[in-house]
Amino acid sequence: MPEQDFMPIQNFDYLNFYVGDAMQAAYYFTNAWGFTPIAYAGLETGLRDRSSFVLEQGNVRFVLTSSLNPEGEIADHVKLHGDGVKDVAFRVDDAERAYREATSRGARSIMEPTVRKDDYGKVKLAAIATYGETIHTFVERQDYRGAFLPGYRPVSTNVPRRARPAGIAGIDHVVGNVELGKMNEWVAFYERVMGFSQIIHFDDKAISTEYSALMSKVMQNGSGRIKLPINEPAPGRKKSQIEEYLDFYRTPGVQHVALITADIIATVRNLEERGVAFLKTPAAYYEDVLDRVGHIDEDIKQLAELGILIDHDEDGYLLQIFSKPIVSRPTMFFEVIERKGARSFGEGNFKALFEAIEREQALRGNL
Repeated sequence: MPEQDFMPIQNFDYLNFYVGDAMQAAYYFTNAWGFTPIAYAGLETGLRDRSSFVLEQGNVRFVLTSSLNPEGEIADHVKLHGDGVKDVAFRVDDAERAYREATSRGARSIMEPTVRKDDYGKVKLAAIATYGETIHTFVERQDYRGAFLPGYRPVSTNVPRRARPAGIAGIDHVVGNVELGKMNEWVAFYERVMGFSQIIHFDDKAISTEYSALMSKVMQNGSGRIKLPINEPAPGRKKSQIEEYLDFYRTPGVQHVALITADIIATVRNLEERGVAFLKTPAAYYEDVLDRVGHIDEDIKQLAELGILIDHDEDGYLLQIFSKPIVSRPTMFFEVIERKGARSFGEGNFKALFEAIEREQALRGNL
């Protein structure tokens, strides 16, 4: 562990998704996942090449950006990858310092420190490259009082907001998939460039089924607030979910985002009612799961009905469930997680989860 955190990060600031149509994606996240539109940028704010909708729920902020033209970086990104996460942005006290620390340690610059201002104050932004075409933006916003960033206008508060929150409170972790043999390279990148440390390592024996396997290392920042697991495929008899992702996303990228809730049963019921589809867990999983994890406060029948997985560690237990892909390509999905003390990542559920994913892969002809 480094003696001092040379890159203090307060939290995830936003995730920016590049999508085919930002307006329709905003409708999906508002109506299916319970996000509230808070800000907008596009033709009406003077932008000629893109439109962005900013949505919020709890401490989660998603930006959905699409190109207004068939050419350019955003259109090229969507053509290659489909809809996906372009930017995992971090809120920091000092964006310039974070950028200098990162680039002096070998990070590739995407945007030098830049100040943006409007009537609500100023924001300083800087960005670096990470795996695939994904970037990290450092956001220094303590001197800003606007809805999101300069250049965005707030969504009018006198418009009735149809969003009904689903109980999502924050981002637990963001998972990246990289190519075979590249996991340790990116682990070293986060250690060297951002001062992260590795907290957990799962090898292909821990995460495997009869057919496929992957390896994963979980990186976290100095405060422990930011957790970024990195996965790579492991050789198996058939194609792993990581290989399927890389085949369809075409480069490394963000595989899934884990969203925290304080009441997973209520949140998952709410999301299912709105049409969110989750991976199903066989009834047999629940026959002996309590023998493995011990006492839980929740009703096991309700967990079984919804397909929620349970795991534990020395600090407590956790409840988790994974959505089916939220886009047409079998790439990006979400996890919903409730932590009852546990700090782990559901290692005891990997086999059940993998088998559920493999059932879906088989339906797609991609196993």
